[in-house]
Amino acid sequence: MVSAGLCGAALAATALAAPQAAGAVPASPVGLSQQRGGWDLKDSGTDVRFRGLAAVSHRTAWAAGTKGTVLRTSNGGGTWRNVSPPGAGELEFRDIQAFDGRRAVVLAIGEGEASRVLRTADGGATWTESFRNTDPKAFYDCMTFFDPRHGLAMSDPVDGKFRILSTADGGRSWKVLPDKGMPAAQEGEAGFAASGQCLVSSGSRDVWLATGGAARARVLHSSDRGRTWTATDAPVPAGDPARGVFGLAFRDRTHGIAVGGDYRADQPSPKAAATTGDGGRTWTTAKQPPPAYRSGVAWLPGSRRGALAVGPTGTDVTADGGRSWRTVDAGSYDTVDCTRDGACWASGEKGRIARWERR
Repeated sequence: MVSAGLCGAALAATALAAPQAAGAVPASPVGLSQQRGGWDLKDSGTDVRFRGLAAVSHRTAWAAGTKGTVLRTSNGGGTWRNVSPPGAGELEFRDIQAFDGRRAVVLAIGEGEASRVLRTADGGATWTESFRNTDPKAFYDCMTFFDPRHGLAMSDPVDGKFRILSTADGGRSWKVLPDKGMPAAQEGEAGFAASGQCLVSSGSRDVWLATGGAARARVLHSSDRGRTWTATDAPVPAGDPARGVFGLAFRDRTHGIAVGGDYRADQPSPKAAATTGDGGRTWTTAKQPPPAYRSGVAWLPGSRRGALAVGPTGTDVTADGGRSWRTVDAGSYDTVDCTRDGACWASGEKGRIARWERR
């Protein structure tokens, strides 16, 4: 599975090669690609912060961010089309799910009616608002889809439990699921709308929810599309509103990676990554975690052991399934997403959008 983006296996092995300067990846070992690689910044034409990212292919990607902004490219980031919903300038988009170059669903966060879902079926030429939160106690953070029809969105706890919103028609309509199968939330527990990865899925029924802000960071798992859940403590920094699990990635229903830490720039984030091999029933701290807070993570295409993690201070790569990480770039990114055809994209502050390129 190879594209103009470095293939997963080569990129993962490259990350564990000889030491390198920040912002560059060293030549890979003998037998693998000798190409250098790194993030190639694309001119987005804006300075908004893009915490929402949906990579469709090597050529097509969507980004969603502040000031109600949605961008789409169909030529690998060479140009970006502003397809923002009309009148959305006051909304904070933090997550976007795209099925192709025409169909996408975007989530706006915030208290009460600031939390909304909009969808497009014509590449962003027109948008339809399909959900507006009317409960002042709800605050939606993240969204995920199992397939083009079935998806979920999650809110911070309402009346002591995380709230789950469900769609079975591609985001055209939504309903709140019963909370009988949801464990009680801890005091102060919430999700982090930092990268669109506090709610992720794998396969047709499994979904995981990441938390922080409480005494213990946790990962909740459901195997029935959000109707019943089990909660497991995650061994990442906790005990403060700024600490917890910020991003999750599962390459199948058993193997997952959690990243996070303390998002404050002046605070350390030791042990800010963990792995699971049993679907989230147990988590193990990374032996060599990223050196700082990370908000986004993605498995490399075509690799069973390689993954990328990103945050405001850099990008890290693992070649052993998340047990050890190596910094390969010092640029600021909030989220990362990789595609089936081998491309990896990242986005973040000041309009930053990039695609991993061979050098």
